[in-house]
Amino acid sequence: MNQFLSNRVILVVLAFSAFLLCAGRTHATEISGTISTTLTIYEDSELTGDVTCTVVGAPCIAFGTSNITLRLNGFTMTGSASPPNNCTSFPTPFVPEDGITTAGQSNVAILGPGLVRNFARMGILLPKSSQVRVERVTAADNCFSGILVSGTTDSDIARNVSVRNFGFDGTACGGT
Repeated sequence: MNQFLSNRVILVVLAFSAFLLCAGRTHATEISGTISTTLTIYEDSELTGDVTCTVVGAPCIAFGTSNITLRLNGFTMTGSASPPNNCTSFPTPFVPEDGITTAGQSNVAILGPGLVRNFARMGILLPKSSQVRVERVTAADNCFSGILVSGTTDSDIARNVSVRNFGFDGTACGGT
């Protein structure tokens, strides 16, 4: 009888352990293909293929909450601009056609490797955010800045490449 009880306890412990192990794993939202309206992410997300963004007058991907990560996984996000063509006007209307925006969130991350290119304003916009991590991302051929940090604090923007971003006449923008 003790052997039976002992085996039963072991089975219960194993089943409970398996439940905890499975419950601890979360799957990221998978993103690929064409995005035609702003995709607001509310949980960890990842590119699982290249993204073509056809959003007009708004960002392609926006963070909708704090404490999440977007992983680019070596894929490319492409907007419809080809600087200096198809860029938003400066200073007005300066439409927010950005690739990715953290939208004022905190403790968020955009992790490469990955390429964010051909957006009509910023490749990546980090407005009024805190504790943002952007790492190993290439921002290229965007109309204004590759990565724009505006009012962002306590952040780590490291090991990124910003190349051939256009800027506008009279501005010092173009890189990070």
